[in-house]
Amino acid sequence: MNKITTIDLGSNSFRVLIYDCTNHKILDEYNEVVGMADGVNDTGLISIEAQRRVVDAINKSIEKLKYEPNKAVCVTTAAMRMANNSKEVLDYFKKHCDVDFKIIDGQEEARLTLLAVQYALKRENIDSSNFILLDIGGGSTEIIVNKGAEYFSKSFNFGIVTLTQKYFSKDELISQLEVYKRDIKAFLDSLDIDLNPFTFVATAGTPTTIAAIKLGQDFFHYDKEKVNGSTVNLYDLEDCLNIFKNETKENITKLVGKGRVEFIEVGVFIYKSIFEVLEKNESIVLDDGLREGVAIDFCIKSKLA
Repeated sequence: MNKITTIDLGSNSFRVLIYDCTNHKILDEYNEVVGMADGVNDTGLISIEAQRRVVDAINKSIEKLKYEPNKAVCVTTAAMRMANNSKEVLDYFKKHCDVDFKIIDGQEEARLTLLAVQYALKRENIDSSNFILLDIGGGSTEIIVNKGAEYFSKSFNFGIVTLTQKYFSKDELISQLEVYKRDIKAFLDSLDIDLNPFTFVATAGTPTTIAAIKLGQDFFHYDKEKVNGSTVNLYDLEDCLNIFKNETKENITKLVGKGRVEFIEVGVFIYKSIFEVLEKNESIVLDDGLREGVAIDFCIKSKLA
């Protein structure tokens, strides 16, 4: 069996995957909220507190999954792209954990996430020829249009963490999202493709959390096998917004997990905005994302698959 370890260090989440290249199966995984983008909007820097949280998460994942950190394929995204001290931060991780992170741009992030979703759709026996993919991250949001053997993508410079920390009222948030909606529509219109028959697919923490809540799951009883291939519609988003508005912080934490409570409502508003731009009624939800794409890409290029 040929296996690879991949690490996706996002703006809010840290995710590790042990992947079987031969059978294209996940062998083990580790997930933790690290809040890397916390404060980046204001300071332009990854804070030392965030760096320490990442180091702690890396060490815990090594202890749990028993992998060799210097052999892992590691990528990091929007927060590190934005930060003015990214080189120093990466040196810090190398010194304390022996991991080498590569900062990837929005286009590469989109390509790798798309690769994972293409594999996931086939696994779930869902047509993977024509679809629109939404990936809501902590510091950026990717929109990808897959049309047969070609795709078109754009990374937008907003995410659940950055928007939460930038806007302090619901009205301000909605007003800014209207601007982003126009930007997204302009990108889609520029493609000159009839997107009406295209399937709407969404990945990352916000869509999977909403799907899990719809299925009666919470953070501590999350079953991605049931989440994968499930659907979410606009009514489900409204139901979640009502839950987040009326439930206690303790109950919301049970539903979405520690470190996500303050961001999840903004994530729902972003998701809702994309529904409106696309004029879609529902989306398919998948748990697969960047770390799976990194693994699959490595397996293919190394001819281990």
